[in-house]
Amino acid sequence: MKKEKIGPGQEQILGEKERIIVVGGSAGGVNALRALVKGLPPNFMSPIFIAWHMSPDSSGILPELLGSLTPLRVAHALDYEPIAPGRIYVAPPDHHLLIEDGYVRITRGPKENRFRPAIDPLFRSAAYAYSNRVIGVIVSGALDDGVAGLWTIKNNGGISVVQDPADADIPSMPQNALRENPVDHCVPAADFPALLLKLTQQRMPAKKQKPQQVPTEVEKDVAGEVRGRLESL
Repeated sequence: MKKEKIGPGQEQILGEKERIIVVGGSAGGVNALRALVKGLPPNFMSPIFIAWHMSPDSSGILPELLGSLTPLRVAHALDYEPIAPGRIYVAPPDHHLLIEDGYVRITRGPKENRFRPAIDPLFRSAAYAYSNRVIGVIVSGALDDGVAGLWTIKNNGGISVVQDPADADIPSMPQNALRENPVDHCVPAADFPALLLKLTQQRMPAKKQKPQQVPTEVEKDVAGEVRGRLESL
């Protein structure tokens, strides 16, 4: 029986207390992402945002791959697209995925940690926009992209989740995250769905006061794009 996809006409506005989930991965991360989305129930409401390292020339097949495993709607994010529950947003090739309050931004800003899309800009922007509502997840990969962003999520009252390095195809990224951050949960990828379902149903901790934000180069690039559009009107 063919699974029924959640279409645009069924989308709702994200609730004020709904959590959001940001996921970052690199080499070997596809298997973890597959395990994550495959086990989620069809009524899972928290939106998920994925930044996965890929070649700028990639055809961007991740949404199609993940979409075949879940009734949740999976697609490349669009610039200024509203954030809706029950959606999985994937960073398109050669673009950063950023989160603002209520919508997403897609930009070709400078590479971070040698990648575009990079994980740190996604995590950082989510923490600034949604503070204690954010759950950050690091899966298999090399190097340390996402480590600083995960710290920002924790510093703003969010929850940090890391794939068990022993379960990761490439353990460097999870190992670096564990070494540099106070991680709340370290589990194998098969446990992600049950854990995320549990976390999204828990009462959120007290909201921390937002620190003054220091714009990154990526964020400056976004601001430059916005100014350019306004000046051209």
